[in-house]
Amino acid sequence: MTNPAHPGRMLFVNIPVADLERSKAFFAELGFSFNPMLTDETAACMLVGEHAFVMLLSREKFAEFAKLPMADPTTHTLALYCFSVSSRDEVDTVSAAALAAGGSEADGAEDYGFIYSRSFFDLDGHGWQVMWMDPAAEQGPEAFAASVQDADGPA
Repeated sequence: MTNPAHPGRMLFVNIPVADLERSKAFFAELGFSFNPMLTDETAACMLVGEHAFVMLLSREKFAEFAKLPMADPTTHTLALYCFSVSSRDEVDTVSAAALAAGGSEADGAEDYGFIYSRSFFDLDGHGWQVMWMDPAAEQGPEAFAASVQDADGPA
């Protein structure tokens, strides 16, 4: 990966949920935790990465921030949310946990060799993808091609 243009910058994605406690329980089943300093009865700050967070907001709280009408995520797609995990097996584990916690499958597994993913809808209908990427692919196309050649032997 290239160096970030803004090291230390944090990303907060805000999404509306119908029942905050139910959504927190759902995402906790997938292994996420919440920052108690940024969580109350109207919002929960879900830790996604070192500098990436999803704010689960009650619909009322979300409406305070939004300048446009809120769309229904079960009928309209506004965004797709994707997060990475550390292995192909973890993709399957997290996806199974999402389904067991009440989510629904969006589509089957996608396997491109260096990327493996599954998609699901959360309890509110937001689309999520959990994916694993071969660490060599993160270094760019040349490094990935070299790692594949090394694994397969000389051409």
